[in-house]
Amino acid sequence: MLRFETCPVDEEPAASLLQAMRDEIAALYEGLDLDGAQMPKAGPAEMSPPGGTFIVGYEDGAALCCGGFKRLSGEVCEIKRMFVVEAARGRGLARELLVELERRARELGYAVVRLDTGPRQPRSQRMYERAGYVAIENFNANPMASYFGEKRLR
Repeated sequence: MLRFETCPVDEEPAASLLQAMRDEIAALYEGLDLDGAQMPKAGPAEMSPPGGTFIVGYEDGAALCCGGFKRLSGEVCEIKRMFVVEAARGRGLARELLVELERRARELGYAVVRLDTGPRQPRSQRMYERAGYVAIENFNANPMASYFGEKRLR
């Protein structure tokens, strides 16, 4: 079982996990810069209190996954930057991470959580759909996303 801790996105180990995610995304989507001007923002300003958070999941002291959410409106947040290190994939850690992010969003008073994923990440989309996310219209103008999902938390 994972142990989750809050960690600012620009501090370790979150910063290293996010760099690994950026590298993977850049390879999947031919040089895409997640922090580019056309992309939805998901940095320290967005994924910090009071409206957001960022967490790292640990197992036996090793940081294996990360993710966070940011406020979109009073009752709606968006999950961003979910990542599991390659060596730990296939064990359900992403699902544990998603459940923890949803729990923390609910604790902050969010009623709805949204997310997106791209066309070269079909396993992510399947996981989201199995977790109860339903397809919605493009809500964040992400030019690379092909799936936009939403789930009611209460």
